Amino acid sequence: MNKSIVSFNDTETAFRSKSNADLNRANWLFRLLSYNWLVQISPALVNIALWLHLPIKGIIRATAFRHFCGGESIDQCKSTIENLAKFHIGTILDYSVEGKESEEDFNRSLQQTLSTIAKAKGDKHIPFSVFKPSGIGSIQLLEKKNEGKLLSTEELEQYSRFYTRVLQICQAGYDNNVPIYIDAEESWIQIVVDELAREMMIKFNRKKAIIYNTLQMYRTDRLSYLTACIEHARTNEYILGVKIVRGAYMEKERERAKKMGYPSPIHENKAGTDKDYNAAIALCVQHIDRVYLCAGTHNEASCLELTNLMKEKNITNDHEHIWFSQLYGMSDHITYNLAKEHFNTSKYVPYGPITSVLPYLIRRAQENTSVAGQTGRELSLILTEKQRRKKATN
Repeated sequence: MNKSIVSFNDTETAFRSKSNADLNRANWLFRLLSYNWLVQISPALVNIALWLHLPIKGIIRATAFRHFCGGESIDQCKSTIENLAKFHIGTILDYSVEGKESEEDFNRSLQQTLSTIAKAKGDKHIPFSVFKPSGIGSIQLLEKKNEGKLLSTEELEQYSRFYTRVLQICQAGYDNNVPIYIDAEESWIQIVVDELAREMMIKFNRKKAIIYNTLQMYRTDRLSYLTACIEHARTNEYILGVKIVRGAYMEKERERAKKMGYPSPIHENKAGTDKDYNAAIALCVQHIDRVYLCAGTHNEASCLELTNLMKEKNITNDHEHIWFSQLYGMSDHITYNLAKEHFNTSKYVPYGPITSVLPYLIRRAQENTSVAGQTGRELSLILTEKQRRKKATN
């Protein structure tokens, strides 16, 4: 297959799946997201509206939920999966219910994840499944375990149930040949997640990557950890699966470090994160015989860096070891233009009941406003495409 460097300025390709009404809605949404103060107070506004029984759910359903989510259930995501598939883009169904703490909620998340695996079985349009460890186990419990504290009998039983859920998901992925992404967590519970991910890789990644751990490169220690992971996989003869992201909890990490008086685990500036991110994908490409990589990023420069590395190493665009991934409703100029050039691409498609997915939507909105230039870039691309279409009809 011929290789080429991708242009992310091709808005016709980027928004080919969007109607004029879709573009107008996206334009309105990202304009709202450009007001940082509005995003910051949105949780309180939404809670008040729900408490007053105002018709906020209908508004959210027609706007943010429609733009960023696939539906309230797996079945409701069908049209999204089909629409992405038309453009050779895979769907990663992500049950995005956050902040739940009961065993009932954990078991519900488990069953939803198992259902996404069953849905993905044999379907090339759903190349991966994903789960968040804190969605199937108590954050307080994982934090205590992470610190190496002695667990009570009841806590040991809780952890055993959490471990069993993780194993069930990974076993189902292996049995159904559906690779599983284990999402990253805050640094104060990540050691537990890393150890579990490694254990599952040793068990299930003997011939190919079924289990992927997620590394957040805004952490200063992750590049050295990645190097150690590659060496461990080679020494112990298993395949390393990694999803490389920049990170999702920057403000929270810094605030906690300051409050508790320990050095922040996060790079001081974006340049440090960018440097480590690009070094990480280069390291993975260097060891591509042993590593399966997903570059989860909305950063154009990093995506181009990876496509250039692949070209230099004579790695085909559709090499099964390398995937690109972005969130549904964002960075279509990256996803659709990569897919056009036959790179393996996917979208994280969140789903779940509207009120339960609200914390996820608000967190994503806050992350979006904290990334310099993200909202402005989205708006400029939408405006460019609107103008292109207007000229085309004149």
